[in-house]
Formats: sequence, C-alpha cells, structure tokens
Amino acid sequence: MDSSRRPNSGPNAASPMGPELARLIELLARLPGLGPRSARRAALHLAKRREALLAPLAEAMALAAEKIRPCSICGHIDTAEICSICADPRRDEAALCVVEDSADLWALERMGAFHGRYHVLGGCLSALDGVGPEELRIPQLLARAAETMPREVVLALNATVDGRATAHYLAEAFADLGIRTSVLAQGVPMGGELEHLDEGTIAAAFMARRGL
Repeated sequence: MDSSRRPNSGPNAASPMGPELARLIELLARLPGLGPRSARRAALHLAKRREALLAPLAEAMALAAEKIRPCSICGHIDTAEICSICADPRRDEAALCVVEDSADLWALERMGAFHGRYHVLGGCLSALDGVGPEELRIPQLLARAAETMPREVVLALNATVDGRATAHYLAEAFADLGIRTSVLAQGVPMGGELEHLDEGTIAAAFMARRGL
C-alpha cells in the first residue's frame, strides 16, 4: 500500500471531532460512572438530539450553575440560602441526622422514615488524604448541636473505614456535649455507600440503629 495514501493515525493525526465536542466528552468523562467510552456515547446521543436534549440540558445546567448553593444551615445542596428541609416547620428540630453528602441525604429521604433535620459534612475524615475536621463542616455541626441540643444525633455515615472513623470521632465529641448518638445498624454492609443501597435496606438499617 502506498504510504502516501495511508490514513493518519500518529500523534499528529487530525482530530475526528471539533474542539467543542471534544470538550463536552472530556467533561462528561469526569462524572461518576462515566469513562471516556461512555462519555463519547453520551455526547454523540446529545449531539444527535440537539434540539430535544442538548439545548434544554445546556439551559438547565446554566441555570443550575447560577442558582445552586449550599444551605447556610446544614450544607445541603439547594437553590435557596436556607434549603427546603431546614425551612420546613414540620421537621423535628430535636432529631439530627449527619450524612457525608447530599446524595446520602436524598437516599434517606426516599425511604421517608426520618422526619428530623440534617447536617451534610461534605465528606469524611481521612488521615491519608489530609482531611481533618476543619476541612469538613464538623465545626459548624458541633456549634449547631451545642446551640440546639438535639435529643439524638443519627450518624448515618457510609460503612467505610473513613466513615467509621468519622462516626467515632463525632460520637466522642457529642458525648462531651451530653448528646446521645446512634449509628445505622443491620442492613449496611462494610464498605457500603448509602446512595447505592435500596430503600428497604436503608430503612431496615435506620430503624435498627444503635448507640456507638
């Protein structure tokens, strides 16, 4: 075969897509559960349905980027300074549930068994990653609890090594304040993350929570 007719395949080969589409694929690939191949399929699907999907999605994302913010009280993601849960007067102010992020809060809300307030830490303690209490919303949590003195704090943290360590740290801090804590019990396997569990499993663990 004549080398002059061979398709370019080296590092200087022309890109098969424009920079805008390449950028879209790059950003999609950063989403959880999406690798480069899945991102390419998603981008191609959006491009094929530009009017029905891509344009509305771009509009929704622009609006979300403008409006979404963390709640000033609990840290949950919402579009108001005070989220809908913190602003709901029907919620039990004496019951506080601590979660790692908003995905866990949504998972608990789906089961509908908890009617108190939440506090979103923004992660969990990790000595290896250099994440200490000050890098999370732990100081705000302890100050909030000292002010409101809830009758119980449910530590609904993921059943990982870092999640367990964070739960023990918080349990000791709340014990110093004289506040009772509990953790999720049966139904949550070691290494399990709340957002990936079904509602029945979460509900069973929540109802069977125990002291730490």
